[in-house]
Amino acid sequence: MAHRKLGEILIQQGLVTDAQLKEAFKVQKKEQGRIGEVLIKMGILSEEDIISVLGTQLDLPHSTRTNNLLKPDVNQGLDKVVPFDFAKANLVLPLSKEGNNLTCAIDDPLDLLKIDNLKMVTGCDVILILASRSDLMSAIQDFYTLARSKSMETPLKAEDIKITGGIGAPKKDVPYPPSTDKATPGDLEGGQKGITLDKLIEKAEEAPVIKLVDLIIRQAIEQRASDIHIEPFKDNINLRYRIDGALYKIPPPSRTLLLPIISRLKILSKLDIAEKRLPQDGAISFKIEDRVVDIRISTVPTVWGEKAVMRILDKEAVPLQLSGLGFDGMKLDRIKNALQKPYGLFFVTGPTGSGKSTTLYAALNETIDPKKNILTAEDPVEFRLDGINQIAVRPEIGLTFATALKAFLRQDPDVIMVGEVRDLETAQICVRAALTGHFVLSTLHTNDAASAISRLMDIGIDSYLLTPSLVMILAQRLARRLCIKCKEPLEPNPDHFGGIKFKSDLIYKSNGCDECNHTGYKGRIVLTEALLVDDTIRELISIKASYAEIKNASRKGGMDTLFEDGIKKVESGITSFDEVVSITTT
Repeated sequence: MAHRKLGEILIQQGLVTDAQLKEAFKVQKKEQGRIGEVLIKMGILSEEDIISVLGTQLDLPHSTRTNNLLKPDVNQGLDKVVPFDFAKANLVLPLSKEGNNLTCAIDDPLDLLKIDNLKMVTGCDVILILASRSDLMSAIQDFYTLARSKSMETPLKAEDIKITGGIGAPKKDVPYPPSTDKATPGDLEGGQKGITLDKLIEKAEEAPVIKLVDLIIRQAIEQRASDIHIEPFKDNINLRYRIDGALYKIPPPSRTLLLPIISRLKILSKLDIAEKRLPQDGAISFKIEDRVVDIRISTVPTVWGEKAVMRILDKEAVPLQLSGLGFDGMKLDRIKNALQKPYGLFFVTGPTGSGKSTTLYAALNETIDPKKNILTAEDPVEFRLDGINQIAVRPEIGLTFATALKAFLRQDPDVIMVGEVRDLETAQICVRAALTGHFVLSTLHTNDAASAISRLMDIGIDSYLLTPSLVMILAQRLARRLCIKCKEPLEPNPDHFGGIKFKSDLIYKSNGCDECNHTGYKGRIVLTEALLVDDTIRELISIKASYAEIKNASRKGGMDTLFEDGIKKVESGITSFDEVVSITTT
């Protein structure tokens, strides 16, 4: 059964008004953290109020001043089961242990990483009781002071209990698991003193490390992340997920786990675990439920150790069909018609991270036919497609895009896809292939469609070769979709939007709710300009017309600019005006 949302319970119990809750969400959007902590900081609710409501929401018992459940069994050695450093850093108090069941008090039952780590540290199944942060701080002080005095250890001082975290506190303050050391000079070389290669492999294959790496990847996939960043610094690790184009901090592992985590990733991706001085690239396949997700792994040496970035390539999360990318009907028809040409050049352009590869794969899908021989040269192969011959280029052994293309022309191809045109030689072979009866798809790094023609001529392609070979140039950006649960309507007053007159009576802005993690956006949609190379454009190319002349002629022929396409999606309520302005130029 799904739990009711915290806000609903607070309003139902008369603890907050609807207006107070909306104001709290606005504060939360700026400051981040959980809504309960925001309400406490605003003075609307007390810690006990939040714990009581959380208990109701999650069907968990909670400690109050009257029932006082924070009484650990002092005869079970619980201070050894949950070490003091862990209890202090994670705000966890062990209460009792029966068999393999460990009852613990915690202030934030929604911190799944903390709970999972607690299970790993103790090796127990965990039963939770809720308690306020201040009550836990006091109880942890009392319990571990008593435990140390019984074992004749040095008693704890009040300043030892400096606890961060709690409901709504920034997760960057909560180590996972707690770090008790700092980087040493040896870490600058990517290693720790006294750790041999055999020991490092042994640590990387320990169950907690395996489970931690699995958890980091699994959670990223579930949150629709495209990349995972593991970044070492002097005293800590940064763990960040890129979701809808933006990086978000996640509760990080301990600094001491950097080497085992990186080593585990290297083992999985068959990289050299002993090489810490040079960048390395690899790939793994990760099984989640009933599907397999491909992950590319890159490591680079930094002054504080190796940084790893994982690119998640989840075919199920990314639509590899043109109809699923957000093209309007007329534009979709123009693109599909261009892809049906028997030969020619089809380019997708845009900066890094604009979704070019996804569109290229979707376009390639449109050409798949048992009667056609389709070959691709990619760096690297991002998605494996049935019915297509895919090659990963390897410049270090001489297998470049140009080398692969030359070989393709001897393989009786119908359709060729090249990951990117980076140099004159590759561009020349693409043009030659297009002129000799092959359909060629590729990408370029340009800001818009018209500038792709200028770029090709700038690198040395003659205009008389481009005129008969170019079919279409598709420029694009990725805009975040407004969350349909919380987007707010706006009156499109031209005075507030640079004089732009919208065709819709209402447009929308971002707000923020639990559904979208209070970002106001969920998912992304493509903004495009599709330059169809017709007779008018060919004539302009042949006389080496300027970028502005080609762009103006394309617009007269029916091409929307990126900004104009964005405005249409603003008018449709799909995205916000601010988002369009931030990623396009007029």
